Amino acid sequence: MRLQITIGNKLATAILYDNPTAKDFASLLPLSLNLEDYNSTEKISNLSKKLSTQNAPAGFDPSTGDITYYAPWGNIAIFYKDFSYSSGLISLGKITDGIDAFKVTGPVSIKIELKP
Repeated sequence: MRLQITIGNKLATAILYDNPTAKDFASLLPLSLNLEDYNSTEKISNLSKKLSTQNAPAGFDPSTGDITYYAPWGNIAIFYKDFSYSSGLISLGKITDGIDAFKVTGPVSIKIELKP
C-alpha cells in the first residue's frame, strides 16, 4: 500500500509493508496525528487503539524513514534518524520521499492517508 503524508504544507510519500500490524494500522486511515519529538530521533503519537502484533518479530533496528509501531506503549514512531535495535518495535513501512519534513524541532501535525 502506498501512503501520502501531509506535514503542514509539505508532502511525504511512503509504503506500508504486508504484515498484520501494518494492515491493522491501515484500517485506521485516514488519520490525523500530532507527533511529539522523542529523543531527537523520532516523532511519536499514541493511537486510538492497540494494533495487532500477530507474527511480529521480537524487535526491530530502525533507520531513517522507518514507520514503526512500539507495542509496549501503543504508539506510532516515525524515525528521522537512525537508531539501535529496540524490543517491542514493529516495522510498518518506510517513507520513500519527504523525510526532511520531519527533521524539525518540536511537534508536527500530520495527516496520513492511502495514496490514490
